[in-house]
Amino acid sequence: MTESSCIIIGASHAGAQLAVSLRQEGWEGRILVIGDEPYLPYHRPPLSKTFLSGEKHVDDLLIRPEAQYEKVGIDFILGQQVTSIDRKNKKVFLKEGASFAYQKLALTTGARVRKLDLPGSTLRGVLYLRDINDVENIRHFIGPRKKVVIIGGGYIGLETAAMLRKLTLDVTILEAADRILNRVTAPELSAFYARVHGEEGVAIETNVELAEFAGEGRVSEVRCKDGKVYPADLVIIGIGVVPNTELAETAGLNVDNGIMVNGHCLTNDADICAAGDCTNHFNSHYQRQMRLECVQNAMDQARVAAATLCGKVNQYNALPWFWSDQYDLKLQIVGLSEGFDEVVLRGEPETGRKFSAFYFRAGKLIAVDAVNSPQAFMVGKQIITRGLAVDKSKLSDRTIAMKEFLKSSPN
Repeated sequence: MTESSCIIIGASHAGAQLAVSLRQEGWEGRILVIGDEPYLPYHRPPLSKTFLSGEKHVDDLLIRPEAQYEKVGIDFILGQQVTSIDRKNKKVFLKEGASFAYQKLALTTGARVRKLDLPGSTLRGVLYLRDINDVENIRHFIGPRKKVVIIGGGYIGLETAAMLRKLTLDVTILEAADRILNRVTAPELSAFYARVHGEEGVAIETNVELAEFAGEGRVSEVRCKDGKVYPADLVIIGIGVVPNTELAETAGLNVDNGIMVNGHCLTNDADICAAGDCTNHFNSHYQRQMRLECVQNAMDQARVAAATLCGKVNQYNALPWFWSDQYDLKLQIVGLSEGFDEVVLRGEPETGRKFSAFYFRAGKLIAVDAVNSPQAFMVGKQIITRGLAVDKSKLSDRTIAMKEFLKSSPN
């Protein structure tokens, strides 16, 4: 391998974008992407939706076809794990024993599911949903009227529940907190999704303390500490993810709930960048450190990291945004609502299926949750990005077009 090699560890959303962006930024040397899955980089959001249902296949998930990578000279080693990084000699070592030299290195190692350690957690049919193999394992256990218990009422759990109801399974969600989506949104949005899922036939139980999974070789029920028992042909656990930082930490890079990067996605090693779910960065919009788990952040950071590795100065300052598809609902989220002190609703979440929630802190708009309301999402994004002042008393008035709020002056 030539001295002008850039190695990217992690065939993720971030890894795919970083490789392509390197070429666009003028990197002329070899680009090698190493991934531990046997697949080219693929879209993860459809896993709990159209891929789970069988509407899409592996080839449909690929971010880019193989020919596009070949055209710009991007090489892949797939299905192999990097076990260590020798920063002094600029080498990476694979589990099989091979080693590769690099001039520049990028870490796009993503995250893995958070495991639940309970009696019976290794029974057949107790599964997680994070990658292609997970979904293919889940498919073996699904069928009409079969009973599935989903542990965790976050977005992944709700999206999975929606798709499994479409496939006519009996679905129960068990949530440890007092409401679904407890960590990420206001009570009004939690109540809205609880209502909609109830209307679609999903049973939701909150304040649940799990005791064990039971069954003879294969799970047959979920037992709780209050004595309640839920029959289950399948259990899907969705209680969050953990960033893959062990490789970076062992190599002596700064790690604190993610690989620490600066505004240029550079680690404490001048030749190593990182991007995506595995990173912890300072967000200028919210003036604090954070680790984001979303496609948008992965892509934006990857572009910045590619520029940095090519010796260019490009500052990461993107406003976070996310989405979630459930039933006929498209939720678009811009900004982070954490720490809000007031929420203004536009629409009727108690009865309809179209509304928006605007989150304020100290009188300033910090986030918007828009359900089937694309204009509220787009306008909200501009308001937050431009720092515009908003008359909260008018936001709930649907006779006022959203675009009128863009005429406000900055705070």
